[in-house]
Amino acid sequence: MAREVIYLHDVEPRPPYMHTWERFKHKEAHWLVEMFAEMVGVFLYVYAGLGPTAALIVGNLTAESGIGSLFTIGFAYAIGIVLAIALCAATSGGHFSPGVTITLSLFRGFPKAKAVRYIIAQILGSYLTCLIVYVQWKDLLLAGEDVLKAKGLYDTLMFTNTGPAGVFALYVSPGTNLHRVLLNEFMTDFMLGLAICGVMDPTNYFIPPMVAPWIIGLTYSAAIWGYAPTAIALNTARDVGGRLMALTIWGKQASGGPYAAIAALTNIPATVLAFAVYDLFLGSGTRTLSPYHIDFLRAQPSENLPLFGGVEKHIGDAEVSEGRPTDGSHA
Repeated sequence: MAREVIYLHDVEPRPPYMHTWERFKHKEAHWLVEMFAEMVGVFLYVYAGLGPTAALIVGNLTAESGIGSLFTIGFAYAIGIVLAIALCAATSGGHFSPGVTITLSLFRGFPKAKAVRYIIAQILGSYLTCLIVYVQWKDLLLAGEDVLKAKGLYDTLMFTNTGPAGVFALYVSPGTNLHRVLLNEFMTDFMLGLAICGVMDPTNYFIPPMVAPWIIGLTYSAAIWGYAPTAIALNTARDVGGRLMALTIWGKQASGGPYAAIAALTNIPATVLAFAVYDLFLGSGTRTLSPYHIDFLRAQPSENLPLFGGVEKHIGDAEVSEGRPTDGSHA
C-alpha cells in the first residue's frame, strides 16, 4: 500500500513569491543553490573550529591560560560538521570536501562538471570564512604578533602551527619529519573516509541516517585529538581556503613550503582508497536496506544522493513519485 506523500506547502501555506522562487530555484538556479549550500556547509564547520583554534594559539602567546585547548578545537569542529550536514546536506548532498566530491565522482557517478562547481564553492567558502574570523580576532592576533616581535621570535614562529598565521593556514613545526607527517595525514584521512562510507551505507543497520552527522563529526574530532599535534589537514577546502587567506594577509611567506602539498592533496587519495576498501571488503550488495534508510531515501531528491543512485526504483516508484509536483517545486 502506497504511503501518502505530504509536502511542506500542504501543511504550511507559502506566500506566492516563495512558490515563484522555488520553481526558479529548482529549474533554473539549482546549480547555484547547491553551490551556496556547499559554501554554507564549509562555513559552518570551519567557522566553528577556527574560533577555538585562535583562542588556543593567542592564549599561549599572550600567557592567557584556559581560553583554548585541543579538546575544545576537536569538539567545536564536530559541532560544526553536525550543523553543516543537518542544515545543508538536503540541498547539496553534503560533500563539504573536495576529497569526498572527487571520490563520489569516481565511484558513484557524480557529474564531473558539478564536481568542479562544488570544489570551487567549498574552497571559496573556506577562504571567506577565514577572512571573517580574521576580522573578528584581528586585535588579539596582532597582540600575538607583537609578543613574537618583542621576543625576537616572529620569523621563527609566526608561520608555524603555534603562530597567529597558524590559526588559518596549516603548518608544521620547524624540523618536523615530513615523511611521518605524510603518514599521519594519510592514515587519519583514511579513517575519516571509512567513517563516511559506513554512515552512508543504506544497509548499515547500526547507523541510522540521523546519527550519521555525529559519527562523522566525532571521527573528525578523534583525528584532531590524537594526531593534530603532528599536523593534519583532513580537508582540501579547509587547507587551501585557509592558505589562500593567509597569503592574502601576510604574503608569500605564509605559503607553507613543502608541507602545503601534503596538507592540500593527501586526503584525496586517502579518501579514494577508503571508499575502495569499504566497497571491496566491508560493504555488500546482498544486504537489505534498513527501514530507516528506506524512509530517508523516499524523502530525498536522488540527484543529491549519488551514493544511493538508482535506489528509488527498487524501493517502490509508486510510493516515491505519487503526489510529486511536476513543476519542479519540490525540495
